[in-house]
Order: sequence, then C-alpha cells, then structure tokens
Amino acid sequence: MDIKTFASALAQIAEEKKISKEKVLESIEMAIAAAYKKDYGKRGQVIRAKLEPKSGKTEFWQVKLVVDKSMLYSEEELEKLKTMPPEAFSGEEKPSFAKASEGKEKIRFNPEKHILLEEAKKINLKIKAGEELEIHLETKKDYGRIAAQTAKQVIIQKIREAEKTAIFNEFKSKEGEIISGIIQRLDGKNIYFNIDRTLGLLPREEQVPGEFYRPGQRLKVFVLKVEETPRGPMILLSRAYPKLVSRLFELEVPEIQNGQVEIKSIAREPGSRTKIAVSSKEEGVDPIGAVVGQKGTRVQAVINELGGEKIDIINYSDDPAKYIANSLSPAKVVEVKLLQKNKALAIIQEDQLSLAIGKEGQNVRLAAKLTGWKIDVRPPGKEKNEEVAEEAKEEKK
Repeated sequence: MDIKTFASALAQIAEEKKISKEKVLESIEMAIAAAYKKDYGKRGQVIRAKLEPKSGKTEFWQVKLVVDKSMLYSEEELEKLKTMPPEAFSGEEKPSFAKASEGKEKIRFNPEKHILLEEAKKINLKIKAGEELEIHLETKKDYGRIAAQTAKQVIIQKIREAEKTAIFNEFKSKEGEIISGIIQRLDGKNIYFNIDRTLGLLPREEQVPGEFYRPGQRLKVFVLKVEETPRGPMILLSRAYPKLVSRLFELEVPEIQNGQVEIKSIAREPGSRTKIAVSSKEEGVDPIGAVVGQKGTRVQAVINELGGEKIDIINYSDDPAKYIANSLSPAKVVEVKLLQKNKALAIIQEDQLSLAIGKEGQNVRLAAKLTGWKIDVRPPGKEKNEEVAEEAKEEKK
C-alpha cells in the first residue's frame, strides 16, 4: 500500500463529504473486515479489522459474545419455541421462559457468535458474561474479486451513512436560524432549496402568499425543523414563520446582536404586514432608531428581503395600557381601559379609527397578537356602552 496516496485519499474524502477522517477510516476497516469474512470467514461470524494508516498494517479479530447458561435457551425451551406462534414474540410481553435473569431476552447459542463463560475464561480470566471476547485471526493479503466488490459496497454505504449523520447534526444545530439557499426545483406546491450539500423543503403552508419563486433564485429561509428519515435528513424550511423577521433584524442591527436592544414580541401576516415590539436594555439607546437605522436603511434591507412586506416597529412597555396604545400605531390612542379576562378597550378619535382598525381589521388584529390582549376600539362617548355590556356579561355568568 502506498501510504502517502492512502493518507491523501483519506483526507480528500473527509473534506469533500465533511466527515471526520476517523469515520472514513472506520468505514474502510468495516469494508476490509467484510472482505476477510467473504473469503476466509464463516457464516454468522463477527469479524473486526484494525488498520494502522501510518504503516498500512492490518489486524483481524473474531468477536464472540460471552454467555452463561442463564442467558441461553435450554433444549426443552427450544422445543417449546417450535410450537409457539410468531406473534407470541412480537409484543412487549413475551413468555416468561424467554427472558433471562436481567430481563433481557434469551438467545440461541451459536458457536460462531457466542462462547460459554467457562471457555472464555481460559483465554481471559477477568472476562464476564455479557462482554465481548476478541480472538486474534491470521492476517490475509490476497482477496478475490467478489470480496473486493463487497468491500467497495460497504465503503460506499458506510460513507453515505456517515455523511447523512453529519448533515443531520449540522442542520439540527441550525434549527431556529436563517440560512441562504438557492431554489433548485418546483415540485407541485413544494419548493426544494439547494442548501450546501443537501436539499431543504419549503412546503406550501410555509410559503408567503403572493411571493413568486423561480429556479436559481437565492433567498434567506428559516430552518423550522430537521427530522431524520430512512432516506436521510429532512430539512423543513419556512418563509412565513414570524421568527424569520426577527432573525433578519438580528443580522442587520448590531445593537440586537450585542444585546443592547431586544425584540420582545412579533406578530406577522406573511406577505402583508408585521409588527414588532422592541425595548432597550441600555440607557441612551433608542430601540426604534437602532432598528430603523439611519434614513431607514436597516429596516429597508429587511423589507426588501421580504419582498416589500410592511413592518411597524413599536416601543415595548411593561405597562399593558401603554403597550396596547403603542401597538395600535400609526393610530393615535386617547385612552386604554383594561377590562376583565385580558380584554382591553382603546378609545380613539373618529378620524383615527380607520387607521387603528386597518384594512379588513389587520392593524387591530396584529396589535392583539403582539400584545396578547383582546382589543376593541371605540370612539369617545361610546366606550361606556362597551363597559356596561361587559359588566352585564359578567353578571349573567
């Protein structure tokens, strides 16, 4: 073996697949063990190989599980097994004789896989039942075509598995973050994004109404969830999730990144309008000014990324009445009365009512989502009727 070429190939595979050299070497060792078993082993044997990359030296072992009699079926129990239906072993409750003393299921003795404790102690005095015994095997250098093909398939399979695991772990750590991706294809209502070494799925329900998507388009997306499936990691993306907006502001506003300004709450109707409440954690820092940026550059960058979605930025307040009044911006609120059961009544001049309610009730609806209060708006003089009606409801209850 050319050690330099081998080491270079090992490093290249690890870099291309973004998996550790140890994982690549482990895959090669499993492949060598599979080739050894194919040409020199027996059915049922467990063979392990150890490859020293610096010298190219390979060693082999046969691995056997050390068992005692309590872990094995007796001849009488094996006879019972032959007469029992398969469904007797399919559920959690198994026949009592099928369980070993530790609650584990008993096993059928196979001389290629198992070794009795008495025999194992002749090789290793300190070994215990349940442990593995490694028996050194003679090293072989010549392998047939079928064994070589088997080794190749094992390497491909194990490296694919390692790559899938690496991708899953990488993107699992990015849940709740935003990443940049390129649209690869549109499949019915679903959109597939090319994100580094894999594909992410943007389902219909996580798309922004009215937003158009085309292959080759680069967009920022929110990593909603990463799931492990038999076909590999499934990465669910979103363009509609409210936190996409807050993450975009984190990228644009240094004061949010360093903790001087905090986004306290966010309410969004994707593709139309978003309201965010911000507060300052440091005296002398204007939270709205920091988020808007000089001449509106910061907020405009986020608006552009969201395809022109309108964004209202308001001051958060610990005083619910003041917070509700701020949330109804751009309307000017005369007074806010807090009612029972998280309900609030906002008194607004008639010329400001349409602004407070918004198109199709959007402004007041977003304000309610933002604050967590059920908000009703009334012009001066009509709020008394609302309070009387509220009290009457409570009396009936």
